[in-house]
Amino acid sequence: MRISERARRIDPFYVMEVGKAAAALAATPAAANRPVLHLNIGEPDFTAPPAVQEAAQRAIRDGRTQYTAATGLPALRERISGWYATRFGVQVPASRIVVTAGASAALQMACLALIDPQDEILMPDPSYPCNRQFVAAAGGQAVLLPATAAERFQLSADRVQDAWHRQRTRGVLLASPSNPTGTSIDPQELRRIHGLVQQRGGLTIVDEIYLGLSFDAHFGQTALALDDQVISINSFSKYFSMTGWRLGWLVVPEALVPVIERIAQNLFICPSTVAQHAALACFETDSLATYESRRAEFRARRDYFVPALEQIGLRVPVMPDGAFYAWADCSAACARLGCRDSWEFAFALLEHAHLAVTPGRDFGQADTARFVRFSSASSMDVLRESVQRLAQLLA
Repeated sequence: MRISERARRIDPFYVMEVGKAAAALAATPAAANRPVLHLNIGEPDFTAPPAVQEAAQRAIRDGRTQYTAATGLPALRERISGWYATRFGVQVPASRIVVTAGASAALQMACLALIDPQDEILMPDPSYPCNRQFVAAAGGQAVLLPATAAERFQLSADRVQDAWHRQRTRGVLLASPSNPTGTSIDPQELRRIHGLVQQRGGLTIVDEIYLGLSFDAHFGQTALALDDQVISINSFSKYFSMTGWRLGWLVVPEALVPVIERIAQNLFICPSTVAQHAALACFETDSLATYESRRAEFRARRDYFVPALEQIGLRVPVMPDGAFYAWADCSAACARLGCRDSWEFAFALLEHAHLAVTPGRDFGQADTARFVRFSSASSMDVLRESVQRLAQLLA
């Protein structure tokens, strides 16, 4: 069967190979006494709070399971708008908010609406691999620009200006806080980038799915505070602990809402109705208090885990200011274990320490062979045990 050129251009998601190997190891007798610890998964270990679960059950019991509008429940769009006002002090009209089947659907629709074949979208290297695949699926080309630790692994206005080709470049796709680094772009640098993009009639798309898990007020600002031309992607998966519910949202300029709505009607009909009714309860007082206590827990995990990695020779060049990742330089550890790169290092950890981590290969090409991504989305007990196993192995 002939495979489309579009499908051939989509790279594999290498972290899945580590996941499969970890699952296979977990099923062996060797893992009975020494379980596999998973620091490779970008998923909170918390689930939806009780009020959210109960709201889903009520929706099912009451028969509120029919299609909604393609743009989502009006009440949910209003709740999200209110959250921007109370959490970030930014007025985002509900009419600009489109509820989507996860942040993945939001990114897909934004790319389909705005990117033509051969358009170039500038992105930092390292960055989350699926984001560039959405660009490729729309016929565009993701152009990865090396981003250094001095730049917080984020794009700078100077790099954007140098890389902008008048005929081909369409805009930028950023993530703040970022996967895999957990770092955010400085608000003033983002302002300069957006100003440069606007001067050229381009697009500024910002993936903000980890914004709710920011730990630093300086960085924890939404890009929507810049102006109404920024396109923001967000999700109920990370801060709101609803990964498998597949619910997110997209904030776009008013003029773009009908375009996104047409695409949503044809590709998705609507987001999950039950998940939308459940998400209404995310914004209740008790739920928000739960989310804030969890954010504090994620920060405490970071404050333990990153220094612990540093002490055993896994240097984290930039302290993460959000999310639940540590982007660690494993080159010295590779030398100790005789590994050539982070890919071999990841499988060595799996074999000898029963510890699953994510090698840098997925996230770009600029020095990523030296880095691994640790996820600190597991409990403190799991993190302590992981550090102990790492220390024993590297000693």
